[in-house]
Amino acid sequence: MNQEVIRLDGITRFFKVGTEVVRALRGVSLTIKRNEFVALMGPSGSGKSTLMNLLGCLDTPTSGSYWLNGKDVSKLEDNELAEIRNKEIGFVFQTFNLLPRLTALENVALPMIYAGSPKPDRLERAMQVLEDVKLTDRVKHKPNELSGGQRQRVAIARALVNKPSIILADEPTGNLDSVTSVEIMGLIEDIHKAGNTIILVTHEEDIARHAHRIIRLSDGLVASDELNSNIRTMDFYKQKVTAG
Repeated sequence: MNQEVIRLDGITRFFKVGTEVVRALRGVSLTIKRNEFVALMGPSGSGKSTLMNLLGCLDTPTSGSYWLNGKDVSKLEDNELAEIRNKEIGFVFQTFNLLPRLTALENVALPMIYAGSPKPDRLERAMQVLEDVKLTDRVKHKPNELSGGQRQRVAIARALVNKPSIILADEPTGNLDSVTSVEIMGLIEDIHKAGNTIILVTHEEDIARHAHRIIRLSDGLVASDELNSNIRTMDFYKQKVTAG
């Protein structure tokens, strides 16, 4: 339960823009343990997006080390990073990033193609995770035939299909209405309860309150890293509806 999944030691990330050097991350160190539910917050320019890209192995640091499941991934080549992304990290994006010509089932199975899984295994596993997100009645539908909430459920199922170590959710409710946002956060809670490590990137305080730990960035550094003493679960919303 308390096994370390992520460890960042003195991570910096500098970008050259013209003649200027932008210091997006200026020495970030933190650890995340297995089955933690962490919210990553920060205003524009805080380094939040840069850190998310590094955690997702979409980028490498200028200096420092990133250990993922005991392996230093900070100096790997692009093809090695791509393999780790496919096996270890499930991505959920604000814009869903579904392929429009594929059905829900085909979209979910896609990461297993890249992993080299046989077709029968892909379809069986994709059906299983679509059942987990309560979308078995939409498996043959294409994205334009689904609501925003249903599209996000497909995206979450796709993130789960390869049984990753980490679910990295980048503003997962950003394109959803308030009611659907609550439903999606309830689903993410269920995924956490099932044993997954969740890293939630958000600028919304209400959404961050679902996490058990909140890390705030400012000017490329960790400004605060605190346990959430006021966790907002689905029970909170049920009580609110009952009271209303």
